[in-house]
Amino acid sequence: MTRTITCIDDLQQLARRRVPKLFYDYIDSGSWTESTYRENSGDLARLHFRQRVGCNVENITTSSTVLGTPVSLPLILAPTGLAGMIHPDGEILAARAAAAAGVPYTLSTVSICSIEDVAARLKQPFWFQLYMMKDRTFIADLIARADAAGCSTLVLTLDLPIQGQRHKDIRNGLSVPPTLTLSSMLSMLSHPRWCAAMLKTPRRTFGNIVGYAKGVNDTLGFADWVSRQFDRSFSWQDIDWVRQRWNGKLVIKGVMDSDDARQAFAAGADAIVVSNHGGRQLDGAPSSISVLARIADQVAGRGEIIMDSGIRSGQDMVRALAMGADSLMVGRAFLYGLGALGEEGVTLSLTLLRKELEATMALCGVTRIADLTPDNIVDYPWPLRSERTSSSPVRLSPALPIKSEG
Repeated sequence: MTRTITCIDDLQQLARRRVPKLFYDYIDSGSWTESTYRENSGDLARLHFRQRVGCNVENITTSSTVLGTPVSLPLILAPTGLAGMIHPDGEILAARAAAAAGVPYTLSTVSICSIEDVAARLKQPFWFQLYMMKDRTFIADLIARADAAGCSTLVLTLDLPIQGQRHKDIRNGLSVPPTLTLSSMLSMLSHPRWCAAMLKTPRRTFGNIVGYAKGVNDTLGFADWVSRQFDRSFSWQDIDWVRQRWNGKLVIKGVMDSDDARQAFAAGADAIVVSNHGGRQLDGAPSSISVLARIADQVAGRGEIIMDSGIRSGQDMVRALAMGADSLMVGRAFLYGLGALGEEGVTLSLTLLRKELEATMALCGVTRIADLTPDNIVDYPWPLRSERTSSSPVRLSPALPIKSEG
């Protein structure tokens, strides 16, 4: 029976049926009580539009620019780990769909398909997301690999010095490749379409890490390596170390505080991502949308502001753009499409978002992305300005020695 797809929620429901539970739960979960995960979407929904009539919206456009590059809509596919387990070769499929739609794609450090795999199958440059590890020789090599692959932008994620506990992953015994237990085998065998496709690809482990990082040759080695390698000592001064090795655009992801936003730009970022990691890290943190306007006020003119966490529709896009974002990242929204229909599903998710964005802009009487402002929102429960004035000095951390490689 043909299923009519009308919105991202429809793709989510289809993905829930087609992806084995342990991998579906990986993307559709937050840390601890999942309160922040829920508030990301809930707080966006609380923003009501100022509906306008009698406005000429014949020449509406969703096109914009991201870090100087023209895009068909102000959107980036966010870095998402394990996309290649949501659908076989998932990162390659998502990158191709993004390129065809005219928006950037960001490959995660913990992707299944490697940097080289994606670059070999994509004509356009893509972005690469980096987690900082203690093994700086490996990280330096990873940066060099991204540069050699033609990646245009490096996204440095700072909100993971330690991993937030996700109860579903623990209960499901999540591992890559999956550990063969009775539960995991039953879960996979109940999804024969997924199993058949997965058997056809050799990409079933962490392509950027296994075989490259010292001491990581299998699933057990990877799990042990991650527990030892996330670098809790990383600080703002270490960004100089990254900058010495990366000449392209630099985006700092995981900013939820005005002081941190100003610090990020002072450290040389071209853009920041206002993000709580989709509610997957600090449970009890505020939603991304609730802090966006204050951060945008504090760093106006210093660089571009991207927001993620909770975007599920074109209406959400308008809300975030009106409240101060220059562009947006989506993760789950495209992963639901990937899990539901593969590359076609990612394309469909982007099409749905674009159509909803255009319709919402038209009904708000706006024809250009740049014209969206807080005036397009009737009411908002959070202050638009920080307690400090935008002329307050940036309080930089004291200088610390930069760690050496090795």
